[in-house]
Amino acid sequence: MTKDVKQKDEVTGVETTGHEWDGIQELNNPAPRWWLWVFYITIIWSIGYWVVYPAWPTLSGEGHRGGTVGTFESTQYTQLAKSQEEIVARRAEYMDRFKQASFDEIMNDPELYAFAQAGGESAFKDNCATCHGTGGAGAPGYPNLNDDEWIWGGDYDAIYHTIRYGVRNKHMESRTSMMPEYGDILSKDEIMQVTDYVYALGHEDASMEGHEDGAAIFAQHCASCHGADAKGMREVGSPNLTDAIWLKSENGSKEAIASQIRNPKHGVMPVWEGRLDEQTIRQLTIYVHALGGGE
Repeated sequence: MTKDVKQKDEVTGVETTGHEWDGIQELNNPAPRWWLWVFYITIIWSIGYWVVYPAWPTLSGEGHRGGTVGTFESTQYTQLAKSQEEIVARRAEYMDRFKQASFDEIMNDPELYAFAQAGGESAFKDNCATCHGTGGAGAPGYPNLNDDEWIWGGDYDAIYHTIRYGVRNKHMESRTSMMPEYGDILSKDEIMQVTDYVYALGHEDASMEGHEDGAAIFAQHCASCHGADAKGMREVGSPNLTDAIWLKSENGSKEAIASQIRNPKHGVMPVWEGRLDEQTIRQLTIYVHALGGGE
């Protein structure tokens, strides 16, 4: 037998593996001894980790997770449950205080006010944003809750009543207002005359001159609800026609005004009593009050 002769690289003096490709030799540089020991230790450590912490199912264990709970029973499920318990406990503490406080007391308590705002915002996005938008800006036919126009009143009690009982639904306590159809009462010319008058009321760039006939028609048919000054009446839920805030259109065009006079459309807001609990309605009240600045 011939004895294997170890070859060394002439430049580095390191042994080669004996392989050569196109004159290129591979040096035999094994991993350092300490690195190998670290590698072995990690293997041993991983076995211990497997036993102590949940990793791979074992034969023991109960429930849908089988034997993956581990010695410390620290899993994403137990951590989530613990976090939820803490949240529920903290929420219960604030909720107890919230139940016993009036709206004015909540306003003067920064912690309770922040608690109400957070709960109200969450409930608003789940239940109200479909119609009013996520930011409460509304859309044609759906009131903008960010402005300072409150048809039914903007204090806490008024907003609470509106949210709890809704508008134009079957509940006995719901807000109710109905504008009659003037398409069969007024002639086309009369509708256009009062349209021009209402348009001028709500547009600063429009002149009020030359609308005597429209003003007379308004005084006869509309002032009983909207008021002689056209600023609306909360008792009957009639809107202010002088503030350039238009519910049925974005800019209060004459076409939209004439359409509403001729054949008015009335929105419906559902009753939230029975769907939402009392405290959620109160949180919504505070949140909506803050959106529009309240009263």
